[in-house]
Amino acid sequence: MHFSVLQFPGSNCDQDCVHVLSGVLGQQADYLWHKEESLGNTDAVVVPGGFSYGDYLRTGSIAQFSPVMKEVKKFADAGGLVIGICNGFQILCETGLLPGALVRNRSLQFRCEHVYLKVPSQNSPFTREIGMEKVMRVPIAHGEGCYFADDDTLSKLKTNDQILFQYSSPDGEITDLSNPNGSLLNIAGICNESRNVCGMMPHPERASESVLGEEDGVKIFEGMTLHFQGAPRRIEQDSAA
Repeated sequence: MHFSVLQFPGSNCDQDCVHVLSGVLGQQADYLWHKEESLGNTDAVVVPGGFSYGDYLRTGSIAQFSPVMKEVKKFADAGGLVIGICNGFQILCETGLLPGALVRNRSLQFRCEHVYLKVPSQNSPFTREIGMEKVMRVPIAHGEGCYFADDDTLSKLKTNDQILFQYSSPDGEITDLSNPNGSLLNIAGICNESRNVCGMMPHPERASESVLGEEDGVKIFEGMTLHFQGAPRRIEQDSAA
């Protein structure tokens, strides 16, 4: 499978993503500069974390106008797999590929720590390999990670099963104390209605190797790969999913 990892001025998690995709999963992963006007023969796009264009004006607001994002939109509209991580999530919201917005953390502080995530839905390429009872432990590093949307959008996200990750306690309980940034409904990640575009604030690429003591994140990229290959789920589907 061929992954394209976008690079904007200010990206700083692109190398981490390429390392996991190629060095850990053994897939082809190449960098794609923001000025490119073609995605080539890519099978999936990763919009990585960082501070695209210095996060001037608003996080992701300038990156949405990059030539490469026009192609990402076309790719996503045609059903291609796209995942945006941290700043990538912000960019996908700015482009309209995902609903809602990411705003300043309620603490008004940059939060860099590990969090726990409940995975309420297996019904996506990104969560298909994560058990319903699994609570993931992954790091965050953001100042504008508070997910916000109007009531109608939140209702649609719940009704359409588009909430993929929620901040939780270690035992999977959704609490305000476990919410690091004030996100509505403790939302840490969502997908679009077609389920081929995912955005999440936590960094799975930083929790994908045993040498780091954390491997929960790699399941997200494995799911994308197996989905593309048409492989069946390797875990049993929960009857409530």
